[in-house]
Amino acid sequence: MSASATATLAPTSLAELTEAVRASDRVLAVGRQTKPALSTVEALKLSTLALSKITEYDPNEFTFSALAGTPLKDLIAALAERGQYLPFDPLLVDAGATIGGTVAAGLSGPGRFRFGGIRDFILGVRFVDGLGRLLRMGGKVVKNAAGFDVPKFLVGSMGRFGVIGEVSFKVFPRPPCSLTLKLKPNGIAEAAAMMSELARSRYEPDAIDLLPGKNELCVRLAGPAAALKDIAAQIVNKWPGETLSLANEFALWSGLREFTWADAAGSLIKIPITLAVLASFHEKLERIDGARAHISAAGNLAFVSLPALTPTAKLDGVLTELGLTGMTLRGSSPALIGKGSNTDIAKRVKTALDPNGKFPSLEGC
Repeated sequence: MSASATATLAPTSLAELTEAVRASDRVLAVGRQTKPALSTVEALKLSTLALSKITEYDPNEFTFSALAGTPLKDLIAALAERGQYLPFDPLLVDAGATIGGTVAAGLSGPGRFRFGGIRDFILGVRFVDGLGRLLRMGGKVVKNAAGFDVPKFLVGSMGRFGVIGEVSFKVFPRPPCSLTLKLKPNGIAEAAAMMSELARSRYEPDAIDLLPGKNELCVRLAGPAAALKDIAAQIVNKWPGETLSLANEFALWSGLREFTWADAAGSLIKIPITLAVLASFHEKLERIDGARAHISAAGNLAFVSLPALTPTAKLDGVLTELGLTGMTLRGSSPALIGKGSNTDIAKRVKTALDPNGKFPSLEGC
């Protein structure tokens, strides 16, 4: 099996996937390409879309396994039938994102605040390394996930360590009810203080997100309906705000999940941040024409949208100045901008799994 560096192959089995990797000099897996900036490299593209199937699901163990090209929408629907869900709120579900691409991009939504991100739910993986070996790492159930935790290194690896073929996850029971409050902070400093206090409070919010514009802070609660109403009353008694209707609550979180607030023709960048730099980050971002930011996970993650005509280099300079790193999900900038995040351990994992450089480098070139 051979092809040019710009061609795309579509293996229909893990055996074909393995053979395609072995036969190629430089290769990168792609799914629905809802995060296209992560795959803008010169390499043979291996499409995982034909690898779409839930291979195992045990509701009693709260675990499932699925091939890499399985759409998130299909997984979410299957889990919902048994009253279960993925608490990290996977993103770009309606856009067609796959479970393999979500792992490779390391993308988690607002629910990561309370429950942890995708890295905290992955149990095992079957993937093809740079030597063309189909390896199984981790396990299919929680008690079997022992040893060196390679699956977690594949989260956010952008396909640079290997080609994911199948993943196993743990899941949670879906809460019986949810309720969302929209609070009104007076500027970014007060918003940061509110997020900090809410994050440490006994209210145990499900999600704490600052909407683009910095003056609307959304707090999602989940649990028994009676308890949520009592908690909500206490929160709005402390800070001015309102309780959203069910329809508005659904529209809010689904819009954030699908990035409907972002410029569809521009760049979209994921940036891990902290509350300590949030005010400076927002101040510098305001100097970039058309820049907008959604702050998620109680101030620990930002998604920044830039218009198509605004150079990403401006944001790159801001991130470098603040010591932050950004991952470009869509747009024409490099996959990683800002400070850079290559650690010694990541380089050692890359050397162990891909000694001959079959996959693109960690820098995305």
